Amino acid sequence: MKKLLLTMFVAVIATSSNAQVKTPASSPSSKVEQAVGLTDVTVEYSRPGVKGRTIFGDLVPYGKLWRTGANANTKVTFSDDVTIDGKELKKGTYAIFTKPSQSSWEVIFYSDTNNWGTPREWNASKVALTTTVKVQAMPMKIETFTISFDDITNNSAVLGILWENAYVGVKFTTPTDKGVEASINKVMNGPSANDYYSSAVYYLQSGKDIQKAKGWINKAVEITKDKPRFWYLRQQSLILAKAGDKKGAIQAANASLAGAEKAGNADYVKMNKEFLAKTK
Repeated sequence: MKKLLLTMFVAVIATSSNAQVKTPASSPSSKVEQAVGLTDVTVEYSRPGVKGRTIFGDLVPYGKLWRTGANANTKVTFSDDVTIDGKELKKGTYAIFTKPSQSSWEVIFYSDTNNWGTPREWNASKVALTTTVKVQAMPMKIETFTISFDDITNNSAVLGILWENAYVGVKFTTPTDKGVEASINKVMNGPSANDYYSSAVYYLQSGKDIQKAKGWINKAVEITKDKPRFWYLRQQSLILAKAGDKKGAIQAANASLAGAEKAGNADYVKMNKEFLAKTK
């Protein structure tokens, strides 16, 4: 019994020694997501507090590069290309660095997001876009560093940076009109060749209405007749054969064979030759 108790006591001590004390982060992390029109924008950053300190001009010196937050890089991700200050910023993820001054801030979108703080060596080739924005004085003190999405419309928003008594806003525009027009045109123009092709192949493989599959695959081949696709023609031959159109199936297989030979696709050449031999 004593030996058992001793073993249990040692186990408890070992477990206790491996335990870690958990305390709140001094600059907690945050993630903000916002849809602007059809574009998704995400910001990931840490949020330090004022905590009785003088921030701008002291903790954050004027004219010096700042990480714009705390801890790891503050990152913004755009799902589409956006425009800032008349300049295009390609879709992707960027670190946000700033150079604050009393009246304006330089805001820099940097393509390398793997720095803890500011880069040890600044690489100008990684600067994707730079803009300068005016500082607006806040009527109240902002205790916790905050990044917000403001003045949201269908095709624009302002990326707001707030802390202590300062606010700076970077306006960006999104290609909403272009995306909507593309969507409208796609729907109004009806299904694409690939839509017809995929539907026909699904019906063939699932044993569904072969006449519907025949109509769809014929439509797909018709749409692409100026640039025939041998894989479309291959499926057309299979569907026509199953639908009882032997002559059409042979014609489609011969066309697929010719296209596959021209493209140097040995697999399709073999499949078409085997199909023709069997069908004839």
